Amino acid sequence: MGHRLTKIYTRTGDAGTTGLGDGSRTAKNSARVAAMGDVDELNSLIGVILCEDIPADVRELFTGIQHDLFDLGGELCIPGSALLKATQPARLEAAIDHYNADLGPLKEFILPGGSRSAALTHLARTVCRRAERVTVSLAAEEPVSDTGRQYLNRLSDLLFVLGRWLNKAAGGSDVLWQKGKNA
Repeated sequence: MGHRLTKIYTRTGDAGTTGLGDGSRTAKNSARVAAMGDVDELNSLIGVILCEDIPADVRELFTGIQHDLFDLGGELCIPGSALLKATQPARLEAAIDHYNADLGPLKEFILPGGSRSAALTHLARTVCRRAERVTVSLAAEEPVSDTGRQYLNRLSDLLFVLGRWLNKAAGGSDVLWQKGKNA
């Protein structure tokens, strides 16, 4: 990689544009930059989850996801590129199956909460869904890899399952929604 960041500020974005990985420039409020930002925010939030006391296998899974999200960010930064492989969403599907096997069936909607790590994982799920929505909007205007969109879709499902699983691992359970509780 070399020394890519030798100067942190360049002033090239002062007029409201930013450079992409292919050397082109785009508006900072473009769908592409929004998708890149949401994926970066998601990656940062997963970094916060990794500060929690979580089981080693989940820690390893989240660490791998961070690397995948960096790959996805690279895809978004270089229009027309495809860095994610089909094995990456498939790996998430296997993790969903693995962790969901330990959980009981859902009969009610659940509220985000419970243990701190579970609540943060539910928050990451909502950020992931936003990243997916923005990426889908971008794909309506410009080419985006199918794998990148699939990855975000599977990841939000995995984060939902992991939120439930982390509550169970902490000795708790799902926080069930009670319709009209305060009516």
